[in-house]
Amino acid sequence: MTTLRPFTCDDMFRFNKVNLDPLTETYCLSFYTQYLAHWPEYFQVAESPTGEIMGYIMGKAEGQGESWHGHVTALTVSPDYRRLGLAATLMSFLEDVSEKKRCYFVDLFVRVSNKVAIDMYTKLGYIVYRTVLEYYVGDPDEDAYDMRKACSRDVQRKSVIPLEHPVRPEEVD
Repeated sequence: MTTLRPFTCDDMFRFNKVNLDPLTETYCLSFYTQYLAHWPEYFQVAESPTGEIMGYIMGKAEGQGESWHGHVTALTVSPDYRRLGLAATLMSFLEDVSEKKRCYFVDLFVRVSNKVAIDMYTKLGYIVYRTVLEYYVGDPDEDAYDMRKACSRDVQRKSVIPLEHPVRPEEVD
């Protein structure tokens, strides 16, 4: 049985196996502690009955007015626990937190080459809102899709009307 529970500082010393996936963005410890301090309600772990970290989600609420939204900063599931619905469960959790915070939408960025993740997000109701050129730094740099899903507060679904032209990272608000 999987347990969802709040992320703790101790988890930073236990989640390396999950973070070793090449498609998982990894950050310095201070980045994780900043999220834990500012948006603890958005930071959850999926834990196995033996105490192993199966995956986690971290996010935040940001923006103003009709741009007030939940943002998925990182979602990852250990290869040993994929295809069990954990990512969908973690996403549902973050969406519920965003609903409680009266957000207009939830957004995330995903590599355009990550077809598996794009398909999963699409099945969860997300749309490609825009393309962000050279969002991911590498050799070569890679574009990202900014994917969005409207929350119930966005009755007219304005937040999910796709933009026709790509943007650069510095244009992302």
